[in-house]
Amino acid sequence: MTENPKIQAQGVNVFYGSKQALFEVSLAMHERSVTALIGPSGCGKSTFLRCINRMNDMIVGCKVQGEIAIDGVNIYDAAVDEVSLRARVGMVFQKPNPFPKSIYDNVAYGPRIHGLATSKAELDAIVESSLRRAALFDEVKDRLHESGTGLSGGQQQRLCIARTIAVNPDVILMDEPCSALDPIASAKVEELIADLRQQYTIVIVTHSMQQAQRVSQHTAFFHLGHIVEFGTTEQIFTRPALQQTQDYISGRYG
Repeated sequence: MTENPKIQAQGVNVFYGSKQALFEVSLAMHERSVTALIGPSGCGKSTFLRCINRMNDMIVGCKVQGEIAIDGVNIYDAAVDEVSLRARVGMVFQKPNPFPKSIYDNVAYGPRIHGLATSKAELDAIVESSLRRAALFDEVKDRLHESGTGLSGGQQQRLCIARTIAVNPDVILMDEPCSALDPIASAKVEELIADLRQQYTIVIVTHSMQQAQRVSQHTAFFHLGHIVEFGTTEQIFTRPALQQTQDYISGRYG
């Protein structure tokens, strides 16, 4: 584990109009590691996740205070370009959301708009490699020009992951990526997360305690917009420092 975290949040407050959703959140997330954000619904997990790629900027009346640095650079600095930030910080949503395009064009979309390929052969290579890294290529290689929306839910989610990694991000954010999937499809996505961790920094919001334990190395427990406790996943789940954490992970509330 490196000393310098990949992502460092310091004193993050978020307001939706006059309502405060996050309170003084400080959290370090390390390179090539999965950090799980857990906590009851409405506790601020997804709000915090959306701070890391400035998606909250799109919400009218939303105001973010504090600092989030990636590789030591504050992403809320006026000089930071949001479009290139969102290429570096990919996002996978709760419901699979493939574009109504072919499987090939779903994956090729980002590399095309960011100018990552100079020829058709280069683009083909990026598409194939992204689908392979998303553990999907063998299932779709004979139908790359069919619509991505025709795939099963689990395949669609892996297509969205392939689309995310096609632009070579540093960080992947996942907002409950398995909540719309059946157990078999969820297991495939979890295996994929374990593989992707070798190359990316991953932050995942999950409602499933078991999933957090299986996929993450660090866990942050949120409640009512505050971080209650943060530590290694093993420590949070086996010897939490606070009774409130113990009550939540043992199912006493939430």
